[in-house]
Amino acid sequence: MRKKMKLLLTAVLVVMSLGVLAACNSESEANNSEKANEKETSGSLTISGSSAMQPLIAAAAEEFMSQHPEANIQVNAGGSGTGLSEVSEGAVDIGNSDVFAEEKEGIPADELVDHKVAVVGMAPVVHPDTGVTDITKEDLIKVFTGEIKNWSELGGADQKIILVNRPDSSGTRATFVEFGLDGAVPAEGVTEDSSNTVKKIVAETPGAIGYLAFSYLSDDTVAALSVNGVKANDKNVQSGEYPIWAYQHSYTKGEPKGLAKEFLDFLASDTIQEGLLTDQGYIAATKMEVERDAEGNQSKK
Repeated sequence: MRKKMKLLLTAVLVVMSLGVLAACNSESEANNSEKANEKETSGSLTISGSSAMQPLIAAAAEEFMSQHPEANIQVNAGGSGTGLSEVSEGAVDIGNSDVFAEEKEGIPADELVDHKVAVVGMAPVVHPDTGVTDITKEDLIKVFTGEIKNWSELGGADQKIILVNRPDSSGTRATFVEFGLDGAVPAEGVTEDSSNTVKKIVAETPGAIGYLAFSYLSDDTVAALSVNGVKANDKNVQSGEYPIWAYQHSYTKGEPKGLAKEFLDFLASDTIQEGLLTDQGYIAATKMEVERDAEGNQSKK
């Protein structure tokens, strides 16, 4: 009897020891996992490119860094061409672009991985006192090619038209030229590197016209024009009725890793896609009823 009790006690002690050992291993694994996560969400990330994307990416970066204080994300603009060039050269971790990499000459598109973050509409914008709210695409082309020189020719104020353009490297310009001007080359005017500056100049200059992403139309300092009677809004972009829109691409050189992958996953999360993205004036790509390829061909989904 005493022998049986001894054996039973030994068995209980063995089971208890195994339980303690398992708990220690579990705690150790949790600590290791936590350390790995801490390591993954630390470090620096540099992003450049599309100024149409900058408000979204900068806001998302702020939110991401508030959750991961050890991460440092720097977001620069400079235009889509700059973003594509710099990411392909390895100068930045992520290059933002309003256009497909295949559309930019000299960019090794086959070396880059495309992450479609969102869709953005773009609108012709004018000084609020212009007196014009709607324009046909034909007249829009005439305005930007210099054939129409005064708003009075379109029933507006007697004001000289002042063109405000983005540089050739700009994805916003490329999108506006392709889908707003049917490929016509804009006449010379004021040229600015930043969408913020374009908005400021149009807002402060009577007679001025430029073009901006919807994400910049958050107040009444500039007025967006309807095109062919179709308002520049999310609903009309989603249906394909409003033609001037583009995907917002974040490109990486090869598959993303580490902090770059975690930030891109964050951009694809519901937190961004169903919250911050729409709050900032962008459209979730999943809500589009139409799609486009790199050649600009639009089709129903």
